[in-house]
Amino acid sequence: MKAQRLHSSSNVRLAADIGGTFTDIALFDDKTGQLTFSKTLSTPDRLVDGIISGVAKAGSDYASANLFLHGSTVAINTMLERTGAKTALITTDGFRDVYEIGRINRPDAYNLYFQKHKPLIERALRFEVKERVRADGEVLTPLDEAGLTALSEKIEALGIEAAAIMFINCYANARHERRAKVLLAKRHPNMFVSASHELSQEYREFERCSTVAANAYIGPKVRRYIGEIDDHIRKAGFHGSFLIVQSTGGQ
Repeated sequence: MKAQRLHSSSNVRLAADIGGTFTDIALFDDKTGQLTFSKTLSTPDRLVDGIISGVAKAGSDYASANLFLHGSTVAINTMLERTGAKTALITTDGFRDVYEIGRINRPDAYNLYFQKHKPLIERALRFEVKERVRADGEVLTPLDEAGLTALSEKIEALGIEAAAIMFINCYANARHERRAKVLLAKRHPNMFVSASHELSQEYREFERCSTVAANAYIGPKVRRYIGEIDDHIRKAGFHGSFLIVQSTGGQ
C-alpha cells in the first residue's frame, strides 16, 4: 500500500538507521499513533542520499517532523575498513610506544598464529612532548609549549587531518591536555583535535590512549558526515531536534 504523506508540523518523529546494505526509516505520528516503516538501499558515496530516498518512500518530509533520530555504523565501519583520517598521536615524552605495547596480554597463549592488534596510528606519526604530571595531579614538568609549536608545524607539513592527545596522569590533572588542545586548535582550525581526558578518566594510560586514538581517527569522517546530514535537513525545512544514537544506546 502506498504511504500517505503526513502534514503534521509538530507531532511526527522520524528515525533513520544506516547499515552497510540498507537504510531503514521509521516514522511515528504522535497524534494518530501511526507507525510507518520504509527500507531503501544505502548509498556509500553519499550516505544522506539513502536517507532522502527512505524518507520520501515513507511518505513524509523533514519539515513535517519535530524530532530526527539517527543511528549509523559509519564510525565502526571506518575503523574496521581502516579508512579513517591521517592521524597523529601526541603523548608525554618517553611514552610514544604505550599505544602499541598495550597490556602485553596473550588471549591465546598457545596459538602459534596469534597476532597483536595493528594500531590505527603508525609509529612514524606518534610524537612526544616534554611534560609530566604526577599521579596526584602535581605538575612535575611544565608543558613545553615551544616544543609543541614546533611539532604542530611538523604535523602540518605531514598533512595530518586529526590529532589525538594523551598525556600521562591527565585523569588527575588535565591542565596540560587542555592547553595543548587549545594551541593545536588555534594553529590548525580545520584539524580534528581530541584529548583523552574528555573521553575517559581511566587511570591506565593504554586504555585512554587507544580510546582517544580511535576517536581522532574516525572524527573527521564522522564530523563531515553528520554536518552533511544536518545541513541537508535544515535546508529541507527541519526545525526540530537532531539526535544521534551512541554505542551505549544513549543520545
